[in-house]
Amino acid sequence: MIQRLVAGEVPAKHHIKFTDAEGRIRHEEAHTREGFDGPFTLMYHLHEPHRHTEWGVSEYGFAPPVAEGLDTVMPLRRRHFKSFELPRRGGSPLNSRVALQFNKDVVFSSVKPTESDPVYFSNADGDDLYYIHKGSGILRTPLGDLRFGHRDYVCVPRSIKHRFVLDEGVEQDWICFEIRNTIRLPKQWLTHNGQIRMDAPFCHRDFIAPTFTGPNDEGIRTFVVKQQDRFTQFTLAHSPLDVVGWDGSVYPWTFNILKFQARAGLVHLPPDWHGTFAFGGGIICSFVPRMVDFHEQAIPCPYPHEAVHCDEILFYAEGNFISRKGIGSGSISYHPRGVMHGPHPGAYEGSIGHRSTNELAVMMDTFVPLEVCKTAIAVEDNEYHGSWRP
Repeated sequence: MIQRLVAGEVPAKHHIKFTDAEGRIRHEEAHTREGFDGPFTLMYHLHEPHRHTEWGVSEYGFAPPVAEGLDTVMPLRRRHFKSFELPRRGGSPLNSRVALQFNKDVVFSSVKPTESDPVYFSNADGDDLYYIHKGSGILRTPLGDLRFGHRDYVCVPRSIKHRFVLDEGVEQDWICFEIRNTIRLPKQWLTHNGQIRMDAPFCHRDFIAPTFTGPNDEGIRTFVVKQQDRFTQFTLAHSPLDVVGWDGSVYPWTFNILKFQARAGLVHLPPDWHGTFAFGGGIICSFVPRMVDFHEQAIPCPYPHEAVHCDEILFYAEGNFISRKGIGSGSISYHPRGVMHGPHPGAYEGSIGHRSTNELAVMMDTFVPLEVCKTAIAVEDNEYHGSWRP
């Protein structure tokens, strides 16, 4: 959904007869979004892609989000979840996703896989955006292989068949945003025809598409679909990787967070300037090492803030977080609307004179309040809200 690409062999026009040198027909697959009004990709297979032999409830998959059910009686508060203390469930990415917070627009999860996916998977409930806090490997799809690594965002569009092939001996620790509608680039970074603006904090060259190598058969015939948080398993008649060519603007991609070109202002800039991805109901921001405000009396630390229409979560990845105490790599802060949030006592005035910051973090703001999952309660820092006492 960044720009149109073409790879391999495709016919001169879509929806026409397309054969190989021996006259065998290539089978077109149309992958469309928003009915037929949105972006699309056309793939050309050696075999009919919709053929399968068996189907039923899947043995693979992850649990749906379940709300804690406590906030109706517990007071509103700022919260801190220590994701680094979450137990490593093991298994493949398909089986190891653990929901932490959610609303109708997005599910925010921790993923700590220990082995590659043994089956192909497609998520019909939304676009999946991963941030690779630790780890590396290959995302394998009918459109090609996409290598990913430390500090990469990895986007898997809704219903794209895929499996993760993990690098051996590498610790994997990811977060995932399951976007229940559509992920996109923020409109302020696009021209009227959809091209990324020259003054945007990234460019087209920063987004890496799959490397297409042609038909492939790994011998895997099991395909799992998630729809309405239910997992259905199909046995395919042929490998889904039997694609000879494709074109379109729907495909997986990676974007390394350090490619984000942060801005500095005369005084502190609001989080919108760090906006990297958007969706109906929210925005995802990247905070990267950068120069800070250059007014002679600037206060680089974020000001106390009350976003009356937004909930905020912040995943602290790396660096020195000058506005917070007791925060480390893998910490997740949650600041719900209705409770003002800001720097810990002493941090605001203590930031005066700083000329740069080396923090690396991923933030999400949502317009619909977020529920906290039961799985997050076991790793909550219950002293966090009280840490603002002088």
